[in-house]
Amino acid sequence: MGIVNVTPDSFSDGGEHFTPEAAVAHALKLHEEGADILDIGGESTRPGAKVGFQDAAVDQKEELRRVLPVIVGTKKAQPEAIVSIDTYKAGVAKAAVQSGAEIVNDVSGMTWDPEMAATVAKLTCGVILMHTRGRPDEWASLIAVPDLVTLVRRELRERTERAVMAGIKRDRIALDPGFGFGKRGEENYPLLRRLHELHELRFPIVVGVSRKSFIGRALANDGNQPETSDRLFGTLGAEVAAALTGAHVIRTHNVKSSRDALRLADIAG
Repeated sequence: MGIVNVTPDSFSDGGEHFTPEAAVAHALKLHEEGADILDIGGESTRPGAKVGFQDAAVDQKEELRRVLPVIVGTKKAQPEAIVSIDTYKAGVAKAAVQSGAEIVNDVSGMTWDPEMAATVAKLTCGVILMHTRGRPDEWASLIAVPDLVTLVRRELRERTERAVMAGIKRDRIALDPGFGFGKRGEENYPLLRRLHELHELRFPIVVGVSRKSFIGRALANDGNQPETSDRLFGTLGAEVAAALTGAHVIRTHNVKSSRDALRLADIAG
């Protein structure tokens, strides 16, 4: 899954592909490099970002203005490309699917917009439910939990049960443990090591670790963490580890490098 951020402020590549033309060109480049899915998002959920159904820094109208031309342009140029919309807003999800997206990727696990579950149930699309603790502007103040992996497993089970109760078929659901989303730096490592424990939920697992701060933390030299642009090799190590511990889909910025590494992981696994 290749990342296409149509934002000015994403933690890693904000502003690089902010215009529709640049974003479409980037999406097509990732598709050519081997991305099976193109994940298009128009609102940053970086640490500290103001998000939510009513008080988001990016309102629905602005988010639609950013993402719809990219979805339409990408599908026009490559009709066979599979597109996911990275949003937690029901209105954006609906418009994106009507414009050609096949998957709704909700970082809130359908908890930030009360209309999301009912909206997705009426759409013929897949859905990725991510686990998030709190909201980005609350993450710095979250206290540690004794066993984060057990918490993630339990809350993902609860969110999938609510999704099924809302009318979403089980075979349309995938789960994302949400690396970095409300997890303290050191809490991400056991989540990566024990990823196989999520298999008991019996859904495909999506993992996004690309360039995240816990990778920079692990690569720190004399207390200095590498910039996000210098975390490629650490990212590849984490992605291979995720694949070998049970991830089915890897969400990444560097598609070609990741695809090459994962081919070898598939052979080894």
